[in-house]
Amino acid sequence: QVQLVESGGGLVQAGGSLRLSCAASGSIFSINAMNWYRQAPGKQRELVATIISGGSTDYADSVKGRFTISRDNARNTVYLQMNSLKPEDTAVYYCNGFFITAQTMGVPRSYWGQGTQVTVSS
Repeated sequence: QVQLVESGGGLVQAGGSLRLSCAASGSIFSINAMNWYRQAPGKQRELVATIISGGSTDYADSVKGRFTISRDNARNTVYLQMNSLKPEDTAVYYCNGFFITAQTMGVPRSYWGQGTQVTVSS
């Protein structure tokens, strides 16, 4: 199995910055893609950023120009640098990835972290 451990959430004022980290562990053969999602109270979970194995990235329109997703392949870790934070960014942020392991029979399988709270005050 794969375990995703998130860190870096917290409380910041509007205009501030946070850097989220997500480290993957387990018998991992390869990582197809990793993503950051977020979910605010009473709202649907939304995709914030994604990075694929070749390094290409994509972002939700609401965070373009402010957030940056990056990857450290040696540590199986993905980051989300969040700048110019707004109160509307307040949410639980979830790490997600597609992994091939000894148990997935060569097929990428989705795994999720437990989430980390980000709160932006106005």
